[in-house]
Amino acid sequence: MNVIETEDLTRVFTGRPNRKDRFRRPRHVAVDGLSLTVEAGESVGYIGANGAGKSTTIKMLVGILVPTSGAVTTVGLHPLKQRRALARRVGVVFGQRSQLWWDLPVQESFSILSSIHSLPAADERVRTAELVEMLEMGEFLATPVRQLSLGQRMRAEVAAALLHRPELLILDEPTIGLDVLSKQRLREFLVAQRREHGTTLLLTTHDMGDVERLCDRILVVDHGSLAFDGTFDGLARTVGARRELVVDLAAASPDLVDLDGAEHVRSESGGLRQRLAFDPQRTTAARVLAAVSERVEVLDLSITEPDIEDVVREIYRATRR
Repeated sequence: MNVIETEDLTRVFTGRPNRKDRFRRPRHVAVDGLSLTVEAGESVGYIGANGAGKSTTIKMLVGILVPTSGAVTTVGLHPLKQRRALARRVGVVFGQRSQLWWDLPVQESFSILSSIHSLPAADERVRTAELVEMLEMGEFLATPVRQLSLGQRMRAEVAAALLHRPELLILDEPTIGLDVLSKQRLREFLVAQRREHGTTLLLTTHDMGDVERLCDRILVVDHGSLAFDGTFDGLARTVGARRELVVDLAAASPDLVDLDGAEHVRSESGGLRQRLAFDPQRTTAARVLAAVSERVEVLDLSITEPDIEDVVREIYRATRR
């Protein structure tokens, strides 16, 4: 069964008339003839640069925006004509917008949402307890949403979207601004949720770590059109996506060149900080770090993921060769 299906889906935004020509309105094609399918149980990363049409697509999938042309069905329903029925079968999290009540405790927001979805009291208690335990929310259930940290609020947002056990969970930039620990906690929960309940996941993100750890399949959109449909490995082979290991050293060192599996990118602060690029398909950060540690003492480290904009640019170049 296809949980998402679009055919030649297009959305054009029309602006205000030009001052010099009142009969001419500027047009912006946000989504351009998009055709794709997502099967039940899949975990799909929907990625692209800012302005590529990702959020516009999601809004058409859930009935917030009307397509200019083309067709779309979500969980077998027409998003506009059957929007109320669709809301009971889909959960959505927009990273920049909240579905929780700002001045109410988290628990009260959950109760209101459960009533909106007509959940029986017994089901509400069981489901809420399950989500509270899995997302470790017990300590802030009685806290007003406005007092939560960003990481706490995003956990509560995801829980709110899953209260009614939707078949499809759509996450639009869910980890934006989160620290490393919060990202990891959320990723582990989403993996477990999908494994235990078979939830279909559609994820938009600028974080390649999210894509690699959560998604079986990747759709890359560029200027509203589909530029790539495949796996993360296939994406890495297409664009040669590399990570960077950034190491802070105990003492200044000459450039760390000739390391097995890594390429020296540049040194900073007179050699105290060095950046090393590596292909995750051929080696791991742990192996590169081990090679570095054999030469110098490492005080701190971080890993920089490939930039989404760079990935899209390389895909575009590859398809034009």
